[in-house]
Amino acid sequence: MAYLAIRGCGAVNGVSRLHGQVSRKLFEPLFSRWPADEIPIGHVTNGVHMPTWDSPEADEFWTKACGKDRWLGMTENLEQYIRRVPDAELWKFRTAGSQPLIDHARQRLAGHYAAAGASSELVEQAMHLFDPNALTLGFARRFATYKRPNLLLQDPERLLRLLSNPQRPVQFVIAGKAHPADIAGQALIKEWIQFIRRPDVRPHAIFLSDYDMHLTSHLVQGVDVWINTPRRPWEACGTSGMKVLVNGGINLSELDGWWAEAFVPDLGWSLGDGQEHGSDPGWDKAEAEMLYDALEREVIPEFYNRNENGIPTAWVARMRESMARLAPHFSADRTVREYTEQHYLPAATNYLHRAADKGVAGRQIVEWQRQLEQNGLGCILAN
Repeated sequence: MAYLAIRGCGAVNGVSRLHGQVSRKLFEPLFSRWPADEIPIGHVTNGVHMPTWDSPEADEFWTKACGKDRWLGMTENLEQYIRRVPDAELWKFRTAGSQPLIDHARQRLAGHYAAAGASSELVEQAMHLFDPNALTLGFARRFATYKRPNLLLQDPERLLRLLSNPQRPVQFVIAGKAHPADIAGQALIKEWIQFIRRPDVRPHAIFLSDYDMHLTSHLVQGVDVWINTPRRPWEACGTSGMKVLVNGGINLSELDGWWAEAFVPDLGWSLGDGQEHGSDPGWDKAEAEMLYDALEREVIPEFYNRNENGIPTAWVARMRESMARLAPHFSADRTVREYTEQHYLPAATNYLHRAADKGVAGRQIVEWQRQLEQNGLGCILAN
């Protein structure tokens, strides 16, 4: 189907810069005589519709800082507006977004427990889980093996120590589904559930089932850090991390998909070395160590290092730059403009050119081909 689509299209693109590179390699057989860097497959990186994913707190914040119509036109000025917001106001906005997620997670988990026939004591415990002032990590997506959703479970005891530190507590919200026929993906979910059911883990991590768009909106609006661990270069784009940007969330992600082109050190954290390692379990273990180290040495200390006013200034600076530089660029506004400029308008211009003078250009091409065939050059043209 992909070959059929490419042969019938006027233009072809990947959905991130890296996806474009990978696609040029994948479909090189269709362009066997082309230099690799001239294969006509470009890229338009995906963007998300920010008003769909921003929380009420985020909508109020962006409206005050940038105006109500901020996503309806050009977004270049949004960066300077966000930079004018004081640290205290930015941090107040971010902390206000955590409580709705905690409330929703408690209610949803308590409902799951009640439906499963759990004890009233366990249901009551669920209604008091988590602290809106603690660092909240989020991971939610389709559970497929290439996404490596269990990378953090390479060393369960180290993960537990990270979560349960009484001075710097961390709470982890996980959600997702596996395809009904994906037995391996379902096994990954079971592994998480077994870990979370441990009494020493239960206060620090939850798995929310029935993953859908409604749950996603709560997660991207409330988490402090969004974690993404695909095996490079399998993630074509991965838009979930874009949805936290408008809400002040920060990304910690593999250098794959959109994050491979978005990442710079002052905007978030990266995982991996930007190279391809296949499905090497040794590399998975090494990247798990990188992930633990990043959380322990960078993410958690930065969140809890506060000034005299209780504000994590380094964290707020990173959050500000992520919002200012990434949210406008990875919005649907930019994506639609690029499709329009790179594909839709050129396609319209080409159509008008081909249709001019009752298709004279097409008739000229047909006549040219006929002349080549008459002169014995048809086989060269066909090849």
